[in-house]
Amino acid sequence: YKPLQWLGGSYSTIVRGVPELLWVLLIYFGTVNLMRGLGEWFGNPELELSAFAAGSIALGLCFGAYATEVFRGALLAIPRGHSEAGHALGLSKGRIFWRLIMPQMWRIALPGLGNLFMILMKDTALISVIGLEEIMRRSQIAVTSSKEPFTFYLVAAFIYLSLTVIAMAGLSIMEKRANRGFRRAVA
Repeated sequence: YKPLQWLGGSYSTIVRGVPELLWVLLIYFGTVNLMRGLGEWFGNPELELSAFAAGSIALGLCFGAYATEVFRGALLAIPRGHSEAGHALGLSKGRIFWRLIMPQMWRIALPGLGNLFMILMKDTALISVIGLEEIMRRSQIAVTSSKEPFTFYLVAAFIYLSLTVIAMAGLSIMEKRANRGFRRAVA
């Protein structure tokens, strides 16, 4: 598993070490020649990567790196004795992982993944730099034409806040479901 650990660690370190905005720009502008070459190879020289696809790939790449660290931390938080108990019961490695380790790992990782999701929602504004019209880009266009920045930026803030509240409610439900059967330690 050493090569996979090295590969995962390298991916996580490299991607987390470069700002998300730079990844968006690199993927959008950097794939132009690659897509053109692939298009010529397959007989379609007009092949392009859309702004939406580039933004989705870039944000997925970035937040995938952060999520791997959240899951790694959750996995390290589970006592080794739990998998040893599964071995003692005669369970296979796959069954130990899916029945014993994964539910605990999910419970531990869920708050961190929820935070990442909130950040991802707000980082969608970064993709406006490649021409994709999302909430902030639309607000900026409206401000330019109406000369009323406060109104439109306030509406954008309300939309982001509404999405955050809805996401938090969903995450709260998921956390309650994941924590069934677990008691909180009394301080």
